[in-house]
Amino acid sequence: MIRPGLCSVTFRDLSPQQVVDHAARAGLVGIEWGGDVHVPPGDTKTAEQVRDLTEQAGLAVASYGSYLRFDGEDRAHQVEADSVLAVARALQAPRVRVWAGSAGSRETPAEERERITERIRAFAAQAGRSGIEVGLEFHGNTLTDEVGSTLRLLEETDRDGAEPEEGRVRTYWQPPQDMPDESALETLRAVLPRTSSIHVFSWWPGSTRLPLAERSELWRRAFDILRAEGSPRDALLEFVPGDDPALLAREAATLRDLLDTAPG
Repeated sequence: MIRPGLCSVTFRDLSPQQVVDHAARAGLVGIEWGGDVHVPPGDTKTAEQVRDLTEQAGLAVASYGSYLRFDGEDRAHQVEADSVLAVARALQAPRVRVWAGSAGSRETPAEERERITERIRAFAAQAGRSGIEVGLEFHGNTLTDEVGSTLRLLEETDRDGAEPEEGRVRTYWQPPQDMPDESALETLRAVLPRTSSIHVFSWWPGSTRLPLAERSELWRRAFDILRAEGSPRDALLEFVPGDDPALLAREAATLRDLLDTAPG
């Protein structure tokens, strides 16, 4: 099953209550709560309130979208990591999204890559003790900026095939910017079955935000691939044209239609 949901960062200017209301009216079933505005690291009181708002609307907390990058000074990193996990626990999020550093795989020295990898591995073990899975943002200017580096990082952080409750690391997926459809889909095939959530948007060219329907063929094929593999996942709308909340219902309807046309 692929569940349609929303990333709260889509509407950074809205309150958590407004985000919940828009998601519920649009027929979505879950929300990834962002750590930059709506649920800051360490603010467990807000996290508990946001979890209650989400559940009262009949929605699920799909994940906690943190901005933890595993770089910087040791103590500062550990403080941030602990704050991120505290909020993920308060949200009762099944997954926390993280970033593999702040530089691309070619620009990251081997020693820094090793340090980031070890920190991710340790964080995953810590999260796993609370039943929380770790998902790597699939993004440029990180160690997941291309498929080969992503697969290597997943292998290096793999704890002997551990289950999520034991600290398993997986990766998100989204179509790389400006990459043609077939090439983008090849990146998805390459990271199966180690994908978790999918960030869904329609950008072309560059970061020009189009209606989701403008790239419906890409997403129909992507969901075919995911459904054929069979693992449960969340497909989370991330960004809409003009950041306009009034467009969410239309974009969510497109997403649901694309999911309904996938086999299975």
